[in-house]
Amino acid sequence: MGEEGVDDPQKLKRIAAAAYDYENDPRWADYWSNILIPPHMGSRSDVVHHFKRKFYQRYIDPGLIVEPMTLSSSSQAARSSAPQSSSSSSSSSTSNNQPRQRNSGPASRTSGTSTTPASSATLLRWNRQTLQFSVNAWVLVVAVLAILPLIPANLSNRAFRLAFAGTACSSLYSLYSLYGKPSAWNLQAVQVWFQSVIVTKDFIYFIYCLTFVTSHLYLKFALIPVLCRALEHVAKFLRRNFSTSSLYRKYLEEACVWIESNTTTLSILSSQAEIGLGFLLIVSLLSLVSELIFLHQVSVTDAAIEAYVSSSCYCWLPSEHVG
Repeated sequence: MGEEGVDDPQKLKRIAAAAYDYENDPRWADYWSNILIPPHMGSRSDVVHHFKRKFYQRYIDPGLIVEPMTLSSSSQAARSSAPQSSSSSSSSSTSNNQPRQRNSGPASRTSGTSTTPASSATLLRWNRQTLQFSVNAWVLVVAVLAILPLIPANLSNRAFRLAFAGTACSSLYSLYSLYGKPSAWNLQAVQVWFQSVIVTKDFIYFIYCLTFVTSHLYLKFALIPVLCRALEHVAKFLRRNFSTSSLYRKYLEEACVWIESNTTTLSILSSQAEIGLGFLLIVSLLSLVSELIFLHQVSVTDAAIEAYVSSSCYCWLPSEHVG
């Protein structure tokens, strides 16, 4: 009876975790985007449910107990071997040793084979993180070159375009690694996939960068959101993978800690820069429209003056020159 009382709260917690609406929680999208797993594992329902329970334990109910995925198979094997050991307790000692030897063989084989997928998953996660870090570090360097006032205009404009192109590629790669391709190439599947992608921050950054890559405007003010995004990604990667390095601790640790502790400030700075950029584009558009209207009025006035001058000259010609 005591064990049932202990198990009942965890059962209720697991039911509540399974019934939680993860799709309408913006923290779940950020949490899932930071988990880099192979695509064939990301599509498995048991893997998704496991990380949903871990998310629920971290943000909603810390009292929920989540079992590790690597121990699930061994616990199932232990539970299945328990009835066998109880039923064979009346047999001889030699018959008890043989099932143990037979059970130890598959256990050793599974423990040997389980290390290979884990190492390959770690390697794949490292490769993806390294690729994202390389692109964002390159974007950071190029964006700084584009902002510096002492750089020649030709080089600065080229660095301006390359910074937006690198951020667009990084955003596309993040979307592909998180959402993959549509399940089928028909209108309904593409629409469902696009509806899940269009609300993400990476897609907004992709459209933002694509706008400035294809335009002829060189507004250094527009590089602030790109710089903030690159700084966040680079600082996160350095803190996770180079925290034991002496060079990191000596030169980069304080800056990375400050960046990760002030992500909200960087987000507000990016938002304010985007709002100011929007007003600047509206003002430039209105000035362009007013210039077009002014040029149109000037051309109409010139045409009217030319017509008036030609008609007045024709009226004052002598009669012998007419006809």
